[in-house]
Amino acid sequence: MTTTAWYDDGQSAGDAVPTTKQIRQLDRVVIRFAGDSGDGMQLTGDRFTSETAQLGNDISTLPNFPAEIRAPAGTLPGVSSFQVHFADYDILTPGDAPNVLVAMNPAALKANLADLRRGADIIVNTDEFTKRNLVKVGYTVSPLEDDSLAGFVVHPVALTSMTVGALAALNVAKKDAERAKNMFALGLLSWMYSRPYDSTLRFLEKKFARRPDLVAANVAAFRAGWNYGETTDSFAVRYEVKPAPMPPGTYRNITGNAALSLGLVAAGVRSGLPVFLGAYPITPASDILHELSKHKSLGVVTMQAEDEIAAAGAALGASYGGALGVTTTSGPGVALKSETISLAVALELPLVIVDVQRAGPSTGLPTKTEQADLNIALHGRHGEAPLAVIAAKSPSDCFHAALEAARIAVTYRTPVILLSDNYVANGSEPWLLPDVADLPDLRVDFAAAPNHDDGVTFLPYLRDPDTLARPWAVPGTPGLQHRIGGLEKADKTGDISYDPANHDFMVRTRAARIDAIDVPDITVDDPDGTARVLVLGWGSTYGPIGAACRGLRHRGLPIAQAHLRHLNPLPANLGDVLHAYDRVVIPEMNLGQLAQVIRARYLIDAIAYNQVRGLPFTAAELETILEEVCKNA
Repeated sequence: MTTTAWYDDGQSAGDAVPTTKQIRQLDRVVIRFAGDSGDGMQLTGDRFTSETAQLGNDISTLPNFPAEIRAPAGTLPGVSSFQVHFADYDILTPGDAPNVLVAMNPAALKANLADLRRGADIIVNTDEFTKRNLVKVGYTVSPLEDDSLAGFVVHPVALTSMTVGALAALNVAKKDAERAKNMFALGLLSWMYSRPYDSTLRFLEKKFARRPDLVAANVAAFRAGWNYGETTDSFAVRYEVKPAPMPPGTYRNITGNAALSLGLVAAGVRSGLPVFLGAYPITPASDILHELSKHKSLGVVTMQAEDEIAAAGAALGASYGGALGVTTTSGPGVALKSETISLAVALELPLVIVDVQRAGPSTGLPTKTEQADLNIALHGRHGEAPLAVIAAKSPSDCFHAALEAARIAVTYRTPVILLSDNYVANGSEPWLLPDVADLPDLRVDFAAAPNHDDGVTFLPYLRDPDTLARPWAVPGTPGLQHRIGGLEKADKTGDISYDPANHDFMVRTRAARIDAIDVPDITVDDPDGTARVLVLGWGSTYGPIGAACRGLRHRGLPIAQAHLRHLNPLPANLGDVLHAYDRVVIPEMNLGQLAQVIRARYLIDAIAYNQVRGLPFTAAELETILEEVCKNA
């Protein structure tokens, strides 16, 4: 729908002059902000996302930034971007190809141009298209002056100089004025897509509250960008995306790391246990430490340890003392924590290990995403040391995954590895705030008295017949003295034992305890029940797989989808589900780690589709692959 109207929001837009502009309704938009690491693209994208969430659109975001704190300015390795997809219906991914690219310099344009769909809008900061900056990225001729951008709608905007001009009366240093150009871009895009105005002004006032000069500069830049869109002939059309229909309730825009943190807080509240986080800063898990450190009033204690080993040891010690011990890390940290995790297996104590996966091996690509830690989660310990492994599928799902990890840990007295990844951790989406009363009851019954038939002896390895969990005895409880350590335990008594038969029994019992974990059956999304192909996924592939399957069904191709949260133990009905389909496809951001498990466990000739590019799958590429499988099934 296209209409023409006077447009004046009445939002105190400075000296904006209402003009006649077209207002065009869209159902979805994908925007990517791109520039140098120091250009504030993450802040700009995050602020635009918050504005969009306020309007009730469904949203999904994809931050993408270099590992270096400050890569050389104007170079391809230094490009930082933030992509946001918003729509008037439910969406599953940050979008495959942007409709709009905001390029703050030639490097940003060159690094992102190949991702754009034909006909996309490109807003370029012409002030940065100097000969020096062009040469840095290999341009011999400015792409703004040849026909290389002929397939796109290019909007040249002198963002830097216009920002400096707008701030001339504020007595702001030129360098600070130039830094505010991201707010000019935000104002322009906020006008272009009819985003809220006053909320951003309040945000800027709060963010720079200690620097009134920066408040004035950023507010002026934002207003200048808004007014430029309102008055210039370069942008003749303004767009609106209506709110998406969603279940009633209170929503907030949330990242995966924030949702996981709040899930751990909720687990502490619902279990009645203090939450102790032992952590060493590591990308991309550090934000969990930052978030949990804010919640001391809710019984959360955080400790930044000197290294990964100390962090895991402190968390396990907290569990021994009767707390919910948690340690957060990424792949390299899991390797360092493995000995302590094995100790937790032997001690049979609850411990939640959060692995926010990134591209490896070794330091790898610290700010890029991958799913390649499944093998280390399942097998990365010495000896027979099984534990529970679960994975979150989306940013908001991290909240529920954290609660589930805590449930398993405290109920079955076992370490639990919770797998997230960079895509899920830093991406964001709307989250429906749950009713606390509806969250699972995680209360723990600590051992309080001797449990031997003689009434005076405490047996630390006498097991619950249903869960095979041993009693959790808080140190210092009268009459419950018991031996602790990493040496093999004698059944029931916990005494040190080198007996071969006892060792065999204990190894098998620990494995049986993991197998006994109550795991819900896997559900299959197969709308008409005629699909012959099943797509099986885990973790963050949920969105791209779902979007691809939705696209195929829309075109009349039946296809089924199932997604695993519990990776050890696997759901009891998984074998029956897999054998019900002619073909099983497993897309993973690794070289086929789940596919290997499925083939070995269920003798299914699963089709593995793998990539390790440091980026999530696009729905389009999966749709193409899956269409071929469906036609040949």
